[in-house]
Amino acid sequence: MIPRYSRPEMTAIWSPETKFRIWFEIEAHATDALADLGVVPESAAKAVWKAKDVEFDVARIDEIEREVKHDVIAFLTHLAEHVGPEARFVHQGMTSSDVLDTCFNVQLVRAADILLDDMDDLCEALKRRAFEHRFTICIGRSHGVHAEPTTFGLKLAQAWAEMDRNRSRLAQARAEVATCAISGAVGTFANIDPAVEAHVAAKLGLETEPVSTQVIPRDRHAMFFAVLGVIASSVERVAVEIRHLQRTEVLEAEEYFSPGQKGSSAMPHKRNPVLTENLTGLARMVRAYALPAMENVALWHERDISHSSVERMIGPDATITLDFALARLTGVIEKLVVHPDNMERNLNRFRGLVHSQRVLLALTQKGVSREDSYRLVQRNAMKVWEEEADFLAALKADPEVSAAMTAEEIEANFDLAHHTRHVDTIFARVFGPEDEG
Repeated sequence: MIPRYSRPEMTAIWSPETKFRIWFEIEAHATDALADLGVVPESAAKAVWKAKDVEFDVARIDEIEREVKHDVIAFLTHLAEHVGPEARFVHQGMTSSDVLDTCFNVQLVRAADILLDDMDDLCEALKRRAFEHRFTICIGRSHGVHAEPTTFGLKLAQAWAEMDRNRSRLAQARAEVATCAISGAVGTFANIDPAVEAHVAAKLGLETEPVSTQVIPRDRHAMFFAVLGVIASSVERVAVEIRHLQRTEVLEAEEYFSPGQKGSSAMPHKRNPVLTENLTGLARMVRAYALPAMENVALWHERDISHSSVERMIGPDATITLDFALARLTGVIEKLVVHPDNMERNLNRFRGLVHSQRVLLALTQKGVSREDSYRLVQRNAMKVWEEEADFLAALKADPEVSAAMTAEEIEANFDLAHHTRHVDTIFARVFGPEDEG
């Protein structure tokens, strides 16, 4: 992943140094278990662990790989340079996939832990701002057109609830991918005892893979990357909402514009939603990684390596990109500038139209058929659209409406508090009845 969209902690998981360190731990723990079983001498296990503080020479491993054309053999050859003759007992009964797949899952688990922390930070920011604007009334829109009043806090509560579901999905995906396979060629344990796998799994904080052919089944990984794609889509949903609200004609909320920041190389007046636009782009990339992960599920027989090149790319890129995106969105939410005055101005732009449904329902309660009620309300609503009339005044002047309701009864349907009366109920459903933010 390019440095522009990378953060150090996540990037470090995918470095060659980290990978080779995990490979070493897998081999060393396996050698311990083999020694306990009497398959290799205890001296071999001790000799391997003497290399635990070695900084593996990535350039040297790459040099060996250029000759042998095999990355695991290149690593084992380099390890032998540090271990000495006892290195002949390393990798006993194992196959390359035992190392590669177990390492990949360790990396995905570590990446998931960072992403879960990221989501906790984002949820905390969303929750804080949701309670801050619980009763900040704004217009709700359907099809991009004014619908009925809602609150900005409800928008943020919706985002929190969605991210909370995503966090649960990610935790489940982490659990599904946290497996270890040390089962040898075609996964039969013919040349290695299952106890070795159990030992390595326990040491690495993984579960044993129940049945692994020669590779860990890739449906686990497909689900993992699919969940990352869903999370990215939820990130984009919030980002798109902010982008729409920042349009000049709307301007109900906007990204924080820092002192000295420039919005355009040509137009000094510009304050653009560049961070949320960036999040839309990053979300597209994370989603794009889900498809090849699904295509990796169908490998030939007990193993091929068509998945290998894919995972070398999507493993780092998807997790690094989503880590950056979640952190960026958290920052946007924390500093989001909200304009309640503009929300009120937009809400009133069409002079009471947002109360049309209440008037419709009130007429039906007065004995007017629903069809006639709709006709009466709509014809007065069209006067607002087409003639810039005042909706309340138009209704009062309509003889058919006034025949069914008094002026006071019509006016009673124009109370904004009606639309916020269940906000607390919704917040209690989302955050819990005792939570006051």
